Amino acid sequence: MQVETLAIPDVKLITPQRFGDDRGFFTETWNQQRFAEAGFDLDFVQDNHSFSKDVGVLRGLHFQSPPFAQDKLVRVVTGAVYDVAVDIRNGSPTFGQYVGAELTAENGAQLFVPKGFAHGFVTLTEDTTFLYKVTALYSPENDHGIIWNDPDIAIDWPLPENGPQLSGKDTTLPRLSEIDSPFTYDLP
Repeated sequence: MQVETLAIPDVKLITPQRFGDDRGFFTETWNQQRFAEAGFDLDFVQDNHSFSKDVGVLRGLHFQSPPFAQDKLVRVVTGAVYDVAVDIRNGSPTFGQYVGAELTAENGAQLFVPKGFAHGFVTLTEDTTFLYKVTALYSPENDHGIIWNDPDIAIDWPLPENGPQLSGKDTTLPRLSEIDSPFTYDLP
């Protein structure tokens, strides 16, 4: 398993080893012991699965507040996405900044998005299947978000000419400057 630190060090790009032959491949996408050895002491409690049929489906930017804050381990099974994590931890030297990575079925990469980050992705191909593990159950009362096109964050989304396809909920989210983030940066 390869673990790459991104520009915001708490967000990691993880590429599990693949064992392939002429039939295809095998890979472990989650192994609690191997992840713990790599510094990820996580207790996942829920798996989520989303399917997007079109290019340009944008989901996000979402997060849950404590006590239901979630660490996420996200990956693509079919298709491709541009995946983003935005630092929303008060006092963080990277507050309001984002990192992004292309996750595809072919590259097998996963993104670890810790608590204190808003998360979102846009599909780059048709028929994209996206899976993710989370460390807290879904809680509607703790479900929050930030508008995908907040100019203060200025995410460079790779969008089709006709723009993103959004849910009704995602069109009405506030800007980062309009939320009271429940997260605080802890010095390493």
